Parts: sequence; structure tokens; C-alpha cells
Amino acid sequence: MNFWKKRNKKGDKIYFHYDFGRGKGQRPVTGVFVYTKPKNQIEKNHNKEALALLETKKSELILDRQAIGSSFMPSHKFKSNFLDYYEEYVRLNKKENNRHVQGSLNHFREFLNKEANQDVKSISPLEITENLCKRYRQYLLDNFNGDTPANYYARFKRCMAAATKDGYYRINPCEDVKSKTNPSKNLKEILEVDEYLLLLKTPFFNQEIAEAFIFCCYTGLRYVDVYTLSWGQIKENKLVTRIIQAKTGQPVELTLHPIAKAILKRRKENKPEADPNEKIFLLLTNDGCNKALQQWVDRARIKKHITWSCARLSFSILLQDQLVDNATVAYLLGHTSTEHVNRTYKRHRPKDQSKTIDLLPSPDLLPYFLQL
Repeated sequence: MNFWKKRNKKGDKIYFHYDFGRGKGQRPVTGVFVYTKPKNQIEKNHNKEALALLETKKSELILDRQAIGSSFMPSHKFKSNFLDYYEEYVRLNKKENNRHVQGSLNHFREFLNKEANQDVKSISPLEITENLCKRYRQYLLDNFNGDTPANYYARFKRCMAAATKDGYYRINPCEDVKSKTNPSKNLKEILEVDEYLLLLKTPFFNQEIAEAFIFCCYTGLRYVDVYTLSWGQIKENKLVTRIIQAKTGQPVELTLHPIAKAILKRRKENKPEADPNEKIFLLLTNDGCNKALQQWVDRARIKKHITWSCARLSFSILLQDQLVDNATVAYLLGHTSTEHVNRTYKRHRPKDQSKTIDLLPSPDLLPYFLQL
């Protein structure tokens, strides 16, 4: 195989291209050039090494072609640092509404740093053993609750499966290391209808947090969703989410409750031409918002431990109390199936024990019982 040569406009350099023919796109650049008339030893050395690099590229290209149709994978195709492979996998598979792919890489880095007690920049594929995979899974279980550990580890497993297919492993090191959830031992509280009203009637010093939290109670948004919510996502009294419907390829549009619309209307006062990229709410960190939120809950004399995630849970449960079907609730929460609603976003505590017990046969029957 030969390379096609092309001089630059100044004529002081010659660039090399692969030569696969004369059709469009059949002469891609190699990225290698030489000086036409080297002026010093540095440029002479450059030319020498550039020509050696061209020979390496030629050899690799020949091996690539010879390997077609076989199970052989030329060594130059492999990345010596598995983190580079992982980064490329994330770049090619990341979806806008799915943070778990990027998160799996971020937490894998944190896990490696913690194990080594230093900033780990590189790890070879051979170092990723079944034992390391088990330790990474345990790291996730130790640091996250609910489905989060399983979600992150599942993305890691997909990356490892891809690496195995690409020839990095003969046997996938994490094939037998299953994903695990970490059910929270503490059941989250929810706000009942009367408690919604109590909060609405209770003044709070931080209007930003108060309005953002109530907005979440009426839309089912997470903290991370409302934190990044921009005016460009509000269209004709509808909230345009970043969730894309698989069947139509279009984003989900949610109709806003009158209270949610009232909050937006108040926040848009004196902003007739709001920048679509401007955030609607300027919030503190998640931890800071939760601390302030609990102060508001205490002031309203609601004796519950309420965090931001309780808004989404309350949204789901109160809709189900009104006999809204799970498929509709799942859609409003941005899920593609009812699995999460059935497992997570449902009542785990009775709403009112006494009213439930009173549904049994009437106490008027007690005299008949005593006569038995």
C-alpha cells in the first residue's frame, strides 16, 4: 500500500493521505506530514520519525485488513488504559435523559481512587478482575440506596460486556457478579392533602425554595430537574421535559396544575422576554435546600422528616389515592413502564388506620356477638 502526498499552499510541508482509490472520501488524512526542505536538525529529526510513523500506520492497516473475517484482534486496536476505553464507551452511549452511564464511570473512578488512596489515572484491562468487580459493586452498595447501586453497576456491566465483545477479555470478569439494589431501611414520609395546604398557608423566609418545592409537589419533578429547569421548557402552560418518548422521538409534555402555573406567572413578572436558557429557580445545593425545607415543615407544625424527594413521592401517591391508574402516573413521572410506580412510588404506610378499621362490620353488631 502507498500513501498519497499533497503539498500545502505554502509548499513547505507535504501531507500524507491514505490512498484507497479516487472516489469521494477514499483519501482520508493520516495526520502525518514532513518538511519539504528541513531547515535545522529538529525538522530533520521530525521527518525521520514521521516516515517511521507512516511505516507503522501502513503495517497496522495491513494487519487490520488481514484480520477481517477472523477472530484475531490486532494489538494496536486495544487501549492500554481501560479508563480511556470506558470514556469512549460513555461518549458513544450516553443519552441526554440518562445520567447513569456517565455516573457509572465517575463512580468507578472514585472507587479506584479510594482503593489506591490517590488519584488513579490509568488501569490496565488485565487489572479488572472478578474480585475488583465485586469490590466496586460493594462500594456502590455502601454509598447509595434504592435502585441507584444497581443502575450504576448495570451500566458498568454493559461496558464490560462491550469490552469482552471487542476482544479485551476472553471471559467477562463481571459476568457472574450480579447487580444489586440497596433497599432503604427508612421509609420516606409523604405530604398528605391537608399538609400541602398547611405548607401553602405557612410563610417562609426563602421564597425561592418554597416555590420550587411546591412546584415539584405539583409536577413530580426531582430536585435535579427543578434545579436545571429553564424558561425554554415552558410552552403554552405545559412543561416540556428532557425525557424522549421511544415511539415518537418527541419529548414528554406535562400539563401544569393551576398552582404550578401561578408560581411560574409570579416568577415571570417583570420578565416579558425571559431568556429560554435562564433558570426559573435559583436554588442552593441539595443539602442546603433540604435543611431549609425542614425548617419550613417545622414552622408549619408538620411532624415529619421531609426531604426534596418527598415531593415526587407525594405527587405519585396522592394521584393514586384519587384512583389515577399506574400507567398514567408512570408517564407523569417520566417512566416508560409502571415498574417503579409499583415498587417505589406507592404507599408503604396506611393513610389512616382508624378509618380503615372502621370499614369492618359496624359496632352496632356487638350486642349480637355478646349473646353468642
